[in-house]
Amino acid sequence: MERLFNSLLAAYKTPFGAVRAGEEVRFCLTVPEHVGFVQPRLVLRRDGGGAAEYQMAYLATEEGICRFEYTLTAPAVGLYFYHFDLYSDYRKIFRGEGGEGVIGTEPDGPAWQLTVYEPDFTTPESLKGSVLYQIFPDRFFEGRPGKEMPFADRIYRQHKQGKPYFWPNETGGYLNRDYYGGDFEGIRQKLPYLQSLRVGWIYLNPIFEAHANHRYNTADYMNADPLLGTNEEFSRLCAEAKERGIRIILDGVFSHTGSDSIYFNREGRYGRGGAYRNICSPYHSWYDFSKDYPCGYRSWWGFSSLPEVNEHDPEYQKFICGPGGVIDTWMQRGASGFRLDVADELPDDFIEKIRCAVKAHGEDCYLLGEVWEDATTKLAYDVRRTYLLGKGLDAVMNYPFRNAILAFVGGGSAADFAGQVMDICEHYPAPALHTLMNFLSSHDTERAVTALAGEPILGRDRYWQSKQHLAPEAYEEGVRRMILAYTLLYTLPGVPCIYYGDEVAMQGYKDPFNRGYFDWDSTEERLRAVLRGLAELRQGCDAFRDGAIEMVEASGELLHYRRIGKTQTADILVNRTETLLTRAAADGQAVEVNPMGHTVVTSARC
Repeated sequence: MERLFNSLLAAYKTPFGAVRAGEEVRFCLTVPEHVGFVQPRLVLRRDGGGAAEYQMAYLATEEGICRFEYTLTAPAVGLYFYHFDLYSDYRKIFRGEGGEGVIGTEPDGPAWQLTVYEPDFTTPESLKGSVLYQIFPDRFFEGRPGKEMPFADRIYRQHKQGKPYFWPNETGGYLNRDYYGGDFEGIRQKLPYLQSLRVGWIYLNPIFEAHANHRYNTADYMNADPLLGTNEEFSRLCAEAKERGIRIILDGVFSHTGSDSIYFNREGRYGRGGAYRNICSPYHSWYDFSKDYPCGYRSWWGFSSLPEVNEHDPEYQKFICGPGGVIDTWMQRGASGFRLDVADELPDDFIEKIRCAVKAHGEDCYLLGEVWEDATTKLAYDVRRTYLLGKGLDAVMNYPFRNAILAFVGGGSAADFAGQVMDICEHYPAPALHTLMNFLSSHDTERAVTALAGEPILGRDRYWQSKQHLAPEAYEEGVRRMILAYTLLYTLPGVPCIYYGDEVAMQGYKDPFNRGYFDWDSTEERLRAVLRGLAELRQGCDAFRDGAIEMVEASGELLHYRRIGKTQTADILVNRTETLLTRAAADGQAVEVNPMGHTVVTSARC
């Protein structure tokens, strides 16, 4: 095959992937003479704007292949798309699979993406090479057992291994009203355990006072939910975690509040105040009241219990981002950053203010966003989002990697995996890429072992989900696949995150079954041993900190990629077949790749 261009190869484009504004970018074309051309040009179009053409300089002809080159000074921060024009017979070079250039004559074929980000974009150095751990606070560990419920409408689950209640509230059931009593003291007591897994950062699902066990319906931003403990106990947890080299980030739910809150107070729990009951409430301007809405006010996805806030309201922005505001208060109490719930639904300028509030407590504090797609091309409310270009988020939850890993380990092709992974690596700014939250499970997805070894959910209801449990053979297969999946997770760019309980292969489909109480009686040690080893590998090899990535081979069921650091190189070889294979690593040594197994080779750079 005669190669025209490949955006993934240094011979055709340097540097790889996204670039800083003002940085020089070199493009090279190799065009066979028999193809024909006049004056090849680089065509660069700004997203939503016009195109500029740059005539490429002829360099040389060798063995019938003509080389052309152009060095571009990266333009202003933004999203750009490019292709090449041969200026003969309407032929252009567009993007094919794997970044390859293909010739077409259509006016607008698939283009390559060039992400240009802020020159001073930096992300937390201490996060790179580390390990995250996500905790759903009510379900991790109860440090003070048998506590009384702080509100009469909460149901205490004394027996921890029972399934979460799942009958929908709209039919009179107890969904989200049952509490297992997990608390700050429980997390504090388990810090040595987390340290044994080499965890460096903890992400806590919401901890603010709220009247559901998930706490995404905030009732009081300024105080911890009393079932979790006091604000002082939270500070103690953060202080003791930092002594062990562990930092904690919180879930910031800033697109909506609970209707049952100090701010809205539809239910009247908080007296006569609140925007719903008092037009003179200081919180009234936060909400949009109108008869045009079914419930009389704008609510999140139509849920009347979740009134949306107006994030452009100056008073609301000050409350969240200002001195003494929500972010400032919790950072002073010991938090090291925030994860922004539904970041797509927060305006970019609001996210930028949140960033300033977080970074006021140190550049090494972390701002993560919930985004399910490619965050550089995300459109929300018909607006292209800019939150990953250097003034907003540090990084995002990496759902594309999760999907690629589970698909490949579950039987998908290595080529598909490579394409999905390299698209993200090519599109994301390097500072964001190396601080992505990479995960197999979360509170919003099926648990990994269930996703890998259970029946597909296919839209089945909660009753069906509640009855499912893996047979012993399926469970064993699921654990084997999880080991393989974690090998990928820990060796790809970004920061691996363990969802609490996945290290003992806890099962469960979607909410609430993915939110069971941690099985502290589990004797499953295989995954924990692997996770410790992988964490030590990451810590001992700088290639996994912020090294480049190259796909060496991705065909059928064999995957081989390379991470290249400043002083070390790591080859990751994965074989999903039943045949013992031999491949060469970067230093030339022969490596046996076991069936349905993994081999990781690290070596000093030659």
